[in-house]
Amino acid sequence: MLNSILEGSPAPVAAPEDFVVCMGAALIMGVLLAWLHTYKNQATRNFILTLALLPVIVQTVIMMVNGNLGTGVAVMGAFSLVRFRSAPGNSREISSIFLAMAIGLAVGMGYLGAAAALLAVSGCMTFLVIWLPLGRCGNSERVLKITISEDLDYRGIFEDLFSRYTSQSELMRVKTVNMGSLFELQYHIWLQDERMEKEFLDEVRCRNGNLPLVCGRIAAGREEL
Repeated sequence: MLNSILEGSPAPVAAPEDFVVCMGAALIMGVLLAWLHTYKNQATRNFILTLALLPVIVQTVIMMVNGNLGTGVAVMGAFSLVRFRSAPGNSREISSIFLAMAIGLAVGMGYLGAAAALLAVSGCMTFLVIWLPLGRCGNSERVLKITISEDLDYRGIFEDLFSRYTSQSELMRVKTVNMGSLFELQYHIWLQDERMEKEFLDEVRCRNGNLPLVCGRIAAGREEL
C-alpha cells in the first residue's frame, strides 16, 4: 500500500500510464481536500480552486524533476518566491496549503497509498477537532457595554447584579462619550444562566437610567501563523 508505483519503472521518465494515474489521483485528492477545507469554514472560490489544483501542480513538477537535484533546488526557489509575494492567511489556510503540497509531493513520487492515508488522517483529525468543544468560547461568554451618566460613580455600581447573574465579570475599558457627559463601560462577563440574560439586562437598564446598552458574544479573531 505504501510502496511507490514508479519503483519498477526502468525509464528515467515515468510511463504515460503512470503519469495519468498519478495526475488523476492528485486531482481527486485535491478536490477532496478543497471540500474538507470548506467544511464548517468560509473560503473564497479562488482559494478552493487553488487547493484543488495545487496537488496536481506539485505532482507534475516532481515527476518532471525526477531526481535532478539542480532542478529541484530551482523549483523550491520558485515556490518560496510565490510564498513571499502572497498575503498571509489564517492558520487553517496555511495548514491546507502545506497539506496540498505534501499530497502532491507524495503522489509525484508514486506513493499514492501514503498520500491517501495522509488525507484520511488529516480529514479525521479535522472532523474530530471541529466537533469537539476545543478552543471554543463558552455560550455564556459576553461583551457588555453600559452607558451611564457622568454623575454616577461606575466603581461598584453593578457589582450586586454581576454577583447575582454572572459567574465572573471584569471591567475592560472606560470611555467618555457625548462630549464627556456620559461614560461607556465595557465588561467581559460570563453568565450563570443564559435564560436569565433578559432579566439581567432589564435590571441593568433600570440602574443606568435606560441609556444605551449593548450585549453580544465575543467576536472570533483571525489567527495567523
